[in-house]
Amino acid sequence: MRGVIFDGKSPQVVDDLEVREPGVGEVLVRIAAAGLCHSDLSVIDGTIPFPVPVVLGHEGAGTVEAVGAGVTHVQTGDHVALSTLANCGTCRECGRGRPTMCRKAIGYPGKPFTRTTQPGAPLYNFASTSVFAERTVVKAVQVVRVDPDIPFTSAALIGCGVLTGVGAVLNRARVGLGDTVAVIGCGGIGLNVIQGARLAGASRIVAVDAVAEKEQLARTFGATDFVDARAVASTVEAVRALLPEGVDHAFECVGSTALIRQAVDLLDRHGQAVLLGVPPADAEAAFRVADMYLDKSVLGCRYGSSRPQVDIALYADLYRSGRLLLDELVTATYPVEEFEAAAEATHGGRVARAVLTF
Repeated sequence: MRGVIFDGKSPQVVDDLEVREPGVGEVLVRIAAAGLCHSDLSVIDGTIPFPVPVVLGHEGAGTVEAVGAGVTHVQTGDHVALSTLANCGTCRECGRGRPTMCRKAIGYPGKPFTRTTQPGAPLYNFASTSVFAERTVVKAVQVVRVDPDIPFTSAALIGCGVLTGVGAVLNRARVGLGDTVAVIGCGGIGLNVIQGARLAGASRIVAVDAVAEKEQLARTFGATDFVDARAVASTVEAVRALLPEGVDHAFECVGSTALIRQAVDLLDRHGQAVLLGVPPADAEAAFRVADMYLDKSVLGCRYGSSRPQVDIALYADLYRSGRLLLDELVTATYPVEEFEAAAEATHGGRVARAVLTF
């Protein structure tokens, strides 16, 4: 079968992959569409260390082709969106409703696994999913049924970009009605933060990006204001010109230590800076300690602090009711053979999400 692998030197589109049958508590999914997230590119450029060779992709949707023993919540033929969270479901953190903190999760950092092979060689599965392949085997907990009227290209994006961005707003920051929000970076994650803030009832949502052409898209998703970072001498001053006291919540969605500092500098009293971008693993950020004494906080956020079985179903329902935008995230689709073109468009910041199709 076809797929995209990274051997430590360069990504390759191959056609000789094989995946085993699902075991107990597992599901075999035929992938129809897969979003190209910056995290996939971060494996290629080394920002995210990961063992190789690896089958890339972690944001996908498709059709259940087979189920293993003990799987009852989905059946063959169901349309599903996939989550990267292969949590155990029984540990202390899972029991407390914090599955993103599960230390027993398959594929948890430091615990990669293999279910896909090339002839004679096992391949690692990225983020417990490897959806840049025609078929993948995942844990049952990673599979959530979605209504067949949701296009696969849109459903695919729920499992990472939407869970991370909207989840960061609703689950981690808990943005309240009337709060003010700044979103630094208007890519796939940032746009979902923006629409999460809109859903939460934020009164002002200031989008910041270095690509001026993203303004209309940011406003479509709910931004009330836009700052072109390349057109101003100081992003912080430009945002504070709109909101002199600062913002209640600032979300850094790029992975830049300089922008993390900007997020902290934008905060009002009792404000929160939420870190969603992924800088290099050894990166360190700095801020003035004295600025933090007015109950300000810096919050990490893994995967939107999500509960995928609950949240994916919720976001699918919000999409079907017209309250959550998914189709608008899909800037362009590419057959999997055109992975390099999709990656180039994503690197260039020209797309909200490029989606690979099989």
